[in-house]
Amino acid sequence: MAISPEHWEARIGRRLRIRDLHVFITAIHCGSMAKAARQLAISQPAVSKAVTDLEHVLGVRLLDRGSQGISPTLYGTALVRRSLAAFDELRQAVRDIEFIANPRVGDVWIGCNESLTVALMPAVIEQLAREQPGISVHLSPMSRPITQDIRHLRDRSVDLIVGRGVFQIPEDDLNVDVLFEEPLKVVTGVKSPWTRRRRLALSDLGAAKWIMYPPDEAPGVLVEQAFRKRGVAMPRATVTTNSFHLRGTLLAKGDYVTVVPACILRVFNSHKKTVVPLPIDLGIPLRPVAIFTLKNRMLSPVAALVIKCIHAAAVRHGD
Repeated sequence: MAISPEHWEARIGRRLRIRDLHVFITAIHCGSMAKAARQLAISQPAVSKAVTDLEHVLGVRLLDRGSQGISPTLYGTALVRRSLAAFDELRQAVRDIEFIANPRVGDVWIGCNESLTVALMPAVIEQLAREQPGISVHLSPMSRPITQDIRHLRDRSVDLIVGRGVFQIPEDDLNVDVLFEEPLKVVTGVKSPWTRRRRLALSDLGAAKWIMYPPDEAPGVLVEQAFRKRGVAMPRATVTTNSFHLRGTLLAKGDYVTVVPACILRVFNSHKKTVVPLPIDLGIPLRPVAIFTLKNRMLSPVAALVIKCIHAAAVRHGD
């Protein structure tokens, strides 16, 4: 006889325990029962029992167990996804209550790549420090394309991501709030001999001292495409780095050449003009800078407040 939805809900309500879900998710993240037991400071049999109890309640196998550890079945993957959302809503509820009780105190977790961290986030943090000094901002570095970094949104380790690019996401689970668009610029130091050339093409810079990006990062891929489209061989990199701090230091002291987002020029020249763009069109379309959030996740009041500050900083950035 089939179990009616009412009876099924009653069964789940009586026997599905939050603690067991927490143990199960921890085991998945750790990849083994033993590691989960150590992380949770409980015995391995207790971890096994929690998972077994869940499997008994739900009537399906949640884990595949093997010599290499454990991995979720299709049922387990579905349970993890929904459980993460449930735990996140509970955490958000607690944070909302704390904010209502004291609207001047709260936390927000933001993912942001380095260039936007140094170009945009200082103004956001300064505004919050003036107007909402009890709010703490936790910034996590994002170094991969947004199509990969959105996993941090889905596992709820960040509330929002400030990043570049707008892409088709098959899951259609993202809100994309575009702040502004900006180009990539070929730049050099103000004292570089390259600044004395009135006419320059990308092919003229083959012998320059190039500061390149790691090949698997978005700017590096786009720069390589720009050279390829013009039929120009990629120059040898004098240094390969994703550090904008090192870029700025080298550009200020020598005749290095590199490619940076336009917003970084303001950072390099904030105290003294040390870096200038070269008259070279890379042929790379403007790249949008946007705030990414999950569609099915209600933002905390603190996160909503921070997003307003990011919008205000973006407007000032465009002035």
